Amino acid sequence: MIATASRAETESWVRDLGAHHVIDHSQPMAPQITALGLGAPAFVFSTTHTDRHLTDIAELIAPQGRFALIDDPASLDIVDFKRKAVSVHWELMFTRSLFDTPDVGEQGRLLDAVAELVDVGRVRTTATDTLSPINAANLIEAHRRIESTTTRGKIVLEGWEAQHD
Repeated sequence: MIATASRAETESWVRDLGAHHVIDHSQPMAPQITALGLGAPAFVFSTTHTDRHLTDIAELIAPQGRFALIDDPASLDIVDFKRKAVSVHWELMFTRSLFDTPDVGEQGRLLDAVAELVDVGRVRTTATDTLSPINAANLIEAHRRIESTTTRGKIVLEGWEAQHD
């Protein structure tokens, strides 16, 4: 698996999570992929800032590759994928339940499978920090950290602050 990171601490973190190779997403990615000598990846998964990296992804992905994303770019021009006949798969966890698709039960099976992988330690959380209780100050702090673009993993907000009359 190839992951991306732009700082030493995040490179170490993604390697600890199982990445075999790490490239720097703040630099052009296609030349880094070529330098690995592994060939063009047939599967590319983007979790964030897809719109910023789309041109690079179109260059580095294998012909007839599969591209999956989960974020919500304001716009996404995928015309550069046509030359390579890349298929695009946009995932939303709640599509089955929102539209009561015929395979709606598959969501439960998928979650059960992930739970089993978590239980045996094959899948680990990417949560790296917890702020509690959920209140205005902690919401502002979480937002400040995310805006810094230096967070690693997910920030969890938990525990509602007790209301006093």
